[in-house]
Amino acid sequence: MPPTEPKKTDAHRPSTPRPYHHGDLRRAILTAALDVIAADGPSALSLRDLARRAGVSHAAPAHHFKDRTGLLTAIAAEGFGLLADTLNEASDLKDAGVRYVRFALEHPAYFQVMFTPELLRGDDLELTTGRAVAADALREAVSAVRAEDFGVDARLAGVAAWSLAHGFATLLLGHNLDGAVGDQDPEEVFRTLATTLFRAD
Repeated sequence: MPPTEPKKTDAHRPSTPRPYHHGDLRRAILTAALDVIAADGPSALSLRDLARRAGVSHAAPAHHFKDRTGLLTAIAAEGFGLLADTLNEASDLKDAGVRYVRFALEHPAYFQVMFTPELLRGDDLELTTGRAVAADALREAVSAVRAEDFGVDARLAGVAAWSLAHGFATLLLGHNLDGAVGDQDPEEVFRTLATTLFRAD
C-alpha cells in the first residue's frame, strides 16, 4: 500500500500574495490621486477609493494625509516644487513662461490643485515653502531682464509675466483656445505672445 501523502496544513500551503506591497504607500496614494484628478477633477477624490486602488485598508491614506484636504495640500506642495525646478532651468523670461505653460500641459492635475486655494490647508509648511520657492524662481527670471524693457517696475513686470503664462495655460487646459491655436505648437504661440509684451530676447 503506497504511503499516504501528508495532509497539508496552513503552514505548508503557499501564502496568498497580498495586493499591497508598496515600498512607498504615500507615493502610491499621491499617484493614484493625480490620476483621478486628471480624469475627473479634484471633486472626484475619495480617500476610500484611493485605498481600494492601492490595495490597502481604507484607513491607510488617512495615516499619511489625515484627510482629503491634507492630500490635496500635499499634491499642491509637490507641484510647486516641480514648477520651481522647471523655472530654474529657464534661460530667460520668455523661456520661463514657455516652461510654465509646458508644466501646466504636462501636469494638469498638479496645476489645477495648486491654484485652487479653497481646496488647500493654507498654513501648511510644505505648501508655503513650495509656493515661496516657485515665486523666487519666477522673480529670478524677471530680474534678468533690463528695467527699460518692461516700462514698469520689476514687481509689476513679474505680475504681468505670470498673468500671461498662467492665463494662457489655463485657457489652453479649458480648451478655450482650440480655435485660435489650432494645430500650432502652444509653446511657440506663447513665445509670440510674450514677444509682443516684452522686447527682451
